[in-house]
Amino acid sequence: IAPAITHNPLSDHHQKLLSNFFAQTEALAFGKSREVVEQEYRDQGKDPATLDYVVPFKVFEGNRPTNSILLREITPFSLGALIALYEHKIFTQGVILNIFTFDQWGVELGKQLANRILPELKDDKEISSHDSSTNGLINRYKAWRG
Repeated sequence: IAPAITHNPLSDHHQKLLSNFFAQTEALAFGKSREVVEQEYRDQGKDPATLDYVVPFKVFEGNRPTNSILLREITPFSLGALIALYEHKIFTQGVILNIFTFDQWGVELGKQLANRILPELKDDKEISSHDSSTNGLINRYKAWRG
């Protein structure tokens, strides 16, 4: 997923992002054959004795399915559309695989933890009652919200 128009134009960063976005799709679609790797190796004047060692790391099969979604720009509408698209995708996969993808049992622990965390968000005091990652996230949130 990539936007054609960036909200943060900075030097040529967006063009670099998009060139990698397009390149990954092409690489996954077409890959790189042993013959191409060997030719590139010869063209670069590399030691032919190391070719057999290097080739397995530089050959890519290709013919890998991908989805590339290019948005004009990220807006509330386009972000909402992406979320709806992925929700539909998950539902459809669940139907095909006969899995209830919106199973609430799987989120029960998260709800229990959220109920413990919610009161800790009401003030600006640092907390240390959770693991270091959760403490760090909550304390950063408190610092940023002002």
